[in-house]
Amino acid sequence: MFSIPASATAQDRAGELLEELGAAESEAQAQRLEKALYLEWSKSGSAAMDLLLKRGQDALEVTDTASALDHLTALTDHAPNFAEGWHALALAYYQAEMFGPAMDALEHVLALNPQHFGALRGVAAMHEQLGNEALAYDAYTQVLELRPFDEEVTEALERLAGRVQGIEI
Repeated sequence: MFSIPASATAQDRAGELLEELGAAESEAQAQRLEKALYLEWSKSGSAAMDLLLKRGQDALEVTDTASALDHLTALTDHAPNFAEGWHALALAYYQAEMFGPAMDALEHVLALNPQHFGALRGVAAMHEQLGNEALAYDAYTQVLELRPFDEEVTEALERLAGRVQGIEI
């Protein structure tokens, strides 16, 4: 008798949730699936690492950026293959207006989980902020493929479409 490692089971569940999210027929269904997906992505397989993630996220919520950076840097140092740790660290860097490190952390997330729509959305927003409109448009397009009911992403695509794709005469 053998058992499947918890991480493999979590990855399988996340894959199922992503498929369901891509096929969601309503915004309410999509929101429910996103919440379940983030719950799966937040499972590191270690109680200690989950605690560091929780403390970092709690610090972000109250804008205690220094504490968030401390907890989340420790998390990514000890669990470098945990994508959600990198995502939270990217949010902390962004909150601290440290955009280079934020983009680097987002790249880590996407290397570990290429379908992490939260990280893709962050990459898109940062590229748009920096004036890299074509890169922002491409990233927003990928987000919408994974997360079809994101009104803000749809608005961003509409805002950028004319400048990126040109206007037909």
